[in-house]
Amino acid sequence: MATILECNGLYKSYGKVPALVGVSFCVEEGGVVGLLGPNGSGKSTLIKLAMGMLQPSSGRILIDGKAPCPATKAVTAYLPDKDFLTSWMRVEQAVAYSADFFADFSRQKAEAMLARLGIGMKQKIRTLSKGTREKLALILTMARDAKLYILDEPIAGVDPAARDFILDTVMSNRPAGSTVFLCTHLIADVEPILTHAIFLNRGSIVLDEEVAPLKAQTGKTLDELFREEFRW
Repeated sequence: MATILECNGLYKSYGKVPALVGVSFCVEEGGVVGLLGPNGSGKSTLIKLAMGMLQPSSGRILIDGKAPCPATKAVTAYLPDKDFLTSWMRVEQAVAYSADFFADFSRQKAEAMLARLGIGMKQKIRTLSKGTREKLALILTMARDAKLYILDEPIAGVDPAARDFILDTVMSNRPAGSTVFLCTHLIADVEPILTHAIFLNRGSIVLDEEVAPLKAQTGKTLDELFREEFRW
């Protein structure tokens, strides 16, 4: 099976403060991988490196066999942890903008997801609630026909019902054979959909395992293992 995301001896420091320390792992195509760790563990730094928003201090990170570049961004759909929507736009304008910007964007998929949620195309984004804006951002991301979906804290700050909607949207709209790389500290919520788990603590990998064999071997849930690893 081909590798879609790979890190080899990845280091990143901000001045003298290390954020990632010798991170190495491979993500194969087709799974749902959780990058799991507490706040401040280096998750968002790793994702920004994957998206070419930061440069490694040393080591390398590859997407589809290439260092981050326009070619890797063309096959990667990225949902940041910050609101990126333009408030003055209407929903239909945000959809049109995404369709113009991304060659793999499907208006049909976007409109179907918006209709399911009851978001009107004529609504102004600034009138939407925080939770609805987050759902709109997810819809715009999942309407792409990408090889890799990188989702940075997609369920943080939303209520349990919204979390269920978000995870269902991810799983029901990802193309066959695509890979989801999901960053979160809310382990119990995402555990049912994960095929692989990577625990990141203080910039270092402390666990990198397939979920089903790990749970069978330990007799514990991912959430239980996470709480043990990150007990203060």
